[in-house]
Amino acid sequence: MKDNVAIQLSNITKKVRKKQLLAPIHYELEKGKILALCGGNGAGKSTLIRVMIGLMKPTTGTVKMFGFDQKTNKNAFLQQFGYMPDDFQFQKSITAKETIRFYAKLKSIDSARTEEILQIVGLLDKQNEKVGTFSKGMKQRLLLAQALLARPNILILDEPTNGLDPYWINEFSNIIKDAKKAGQTVVFSTHDLHVAQNVADEVIFLSDGEVISNGSMNDYRDIGLYETFQSLYFHQIDRKLKVL
Repeated sequence: MKDNVAIQLSNITKKVRKKQLLAPIHYELEKGKILALCGGNGAGKSTLIRVMIGLMKPTTGTVKMFGFDQKTNKNAFLQQFGYMPDDFQFQKSITAKETIRFYAKLKSIDSARTEEILQIVGLLDKQNEKVGTFSKGMKQRLLLAQALLARPNILILDEPTNGLDPYWINEFSNIIKDAKKAGQTVVFSTHDLHVAQNVADEVIFLSDGEVISNGSMNDYRDIGLYETFQSLYFHQIDRKLKVL
């Protein structure tokens, strides 16, 4: 594995009860790059992310982060990334500050960082309010805060812009760009192709757990991500109809 490779996926597949959720995937993402996983509902984006971080075991293949194997170097592997799930139920009866301080204690992070991170996601003025009163977008920003908290080498974010208003979608893009400037590597899934086009260096299009296209953003820039997705989607539909 090359020194500049942050994430290496080798022959990753996932099957459940003979149903193939992920077709064989081989991919390497260089350090400091931003990768967008794009595709419709059920495309396999969340499944791929869960396999990458170890929430789901791959049927075949290996995952490495900065050379640490998911299976044989588990502790070091887990230290490499911060994860934002696509949905999570925080404890409703505690405040935003208490929530982030809980994660900070788990990761032995100084309490001063909690205020800094709440400021970054725009929740510092809401830090003493209970999470149960938060809107969907505010909860999303709190989820993002816990992923950013430890300044991990890699950020892995599942549908991070769901529930965000236009202002915070733009702010999310800025936060991700700042993470790249700080040397972090980012993987995020999204339905919002405008966000992907704005921040990603590389793009993977998924359909039914299969990589149907991938490349650098420059490969898609002239055509446009939306037009590429539309073309790939209808090609997949046409291919399925021919099989039937």
